[in-house]
Amino acid sequence: MFESLTQRLSGTMERLRGRGRLTEENIREATREVRIALLEADVALPVVQALIERIKVRAVGQEVLKSLTPGQALIKVVRDELTAVMGSQASGLELNVQPPAVILMAGLQGAGKTTTVGKLAKHLKERQKKKVMVVSADVYRPAAIEQLKTLADQVGVQFFPSDAGQKPEAIVRAAIEDARKTYADVLIVDTAGRLAIDEEMMAEIKAVHAVAKPAETLFVVDAMTGQDAANTAKAFSEALPLTGVVLTKTDGDARGGAALSVRYITGKPIKFIGTGEKTDGLDVFHPDRVASRILDMGDVLSLVEQVEQQVDKDAATRLAEKVAKGRKFDLNDMREQLGQMQNMGGISGLMDKLPGLGNIPDHVKQQVQQGKEVPQMIAIINSMTKKERRNPALLNGSRRKRIAAGAGVTPADVNRLMKQYQQMEKMMGKMARGGMKGMMRGLQGMMGGRGGMPFR
Repeated sequence: MFESLTQRLSGTMERLRGRGRLTEENIREATREVRIALLEADVALPVVQALIERIKVRAVGQEVLKSLTPGQALIKVVRDELTAVMGSQASGLELNVQPPAVILMAGLQGAGKTTTVGKLAKHLKERQKKKVMVVSADVYRPAAIEQLKTLADQVGVQFFPSDAGQKPEAIVRAAIEDARKTYADVLIVDTAGRLAIDEEMMAEIKAVHAVAKPAETLFVVDAMTGQDAANTAKAFSEALPLTGVVLTKTDGDARGGAALSVRYITGKPIKFIGTGEKTDGLDVFHPDRVASRILDMGDVLSLVEQVEQQVDKDAATRLAEKVAKGRKFDLNDMREQLGQMQNMGGISGLMDKLPGLGNIPDHVKQQVQQGKEVPQMIAIINSMTKKERRNPALLNGSRRKRIAAGAGVTPADVNRLMKQYQQMEKMMGKMARGGMKGMMRGLQGMMGGRGGMPFR
């Protein structure tokens, strides 16, 4: 998300950064470029106008023109105003009610509600240690109930059964009663969507809402619908007392206009953003971090959190102990590191959180975004014999040719992997000389995407 906006704005910001002095003309030119970039990113016009006006007012004041580093000061103003328009700070779920706390999910058909229910259930179970139950009140869409049951099994939460012959209100009433009996902390209700907003749909969701009395009513909207996402959210917020928004499919939206428009137009906070189909593809929405990513400053805090949550610390400790004792870092160890990186979404999942993304050539970004690099590297290592993985020095030309054929790649790909292995081995040697603490620090940094990244 925000790729095209980042590319446009990073150039403008870079030109400003080095300016020892700014004039009103410089500022006017910069805000014009920011305006064009926002409009091209499909940000709603009222949002663009309000944002540019606020930037101008602050930019021509004492804060920027009298600053010792006016270029940097103006970048800070742009970042602050982007943050403000998206809601200033992360907005958590309000679940401090008599259990079960009901979360009602609303939205149009195809927005990704059911998948989001599964993701949110996993998030609450693993991050907030809640006992979660899910139920489907979608009696129209074929296989909706079965889909939710499968997701509930995958993430390990309770599923309350329902069927297409029941009334949605009756399903919700029975689910709440069962959640009380089984001491569930949270009940997430999946509701029916329609292809467009209609009176029948709104009447039904209002009736379900009246029965559920939810602690949270979240509107699930597809980020790829751009400005329409904000307009649809506004229509729902007028019909229902929404408490927040979940933006889905943000990995497929390179513009990011919905994220910048929804909060301003609806007055409701974006609470989560969803990426991909996997059940761990749900992140808390941090406006300040997102603003930094838009301006190509990276999002190191989210990257650190991702590493903390998803790195296998026992595996990292075992590797650190092995290398600290002077034993050789081999291709089995490299495969394990690559597997950990893949668990964090591969290189493409890490890359957009690193500063300077706008300066990476387009052809490199396109290769990375296809997500094939890490699986290909793992496939190459898997094509080796156990002896070869333990002793990479055995890999002569004929062996490399055999490995390439087995992995379905070229010998040049095998050579590239071996070069990256040698770089990682050298890094491990340096970290080992720093003792155990140095090893652990280095491994955390490397798993965060800094070591052995196959850019080419």
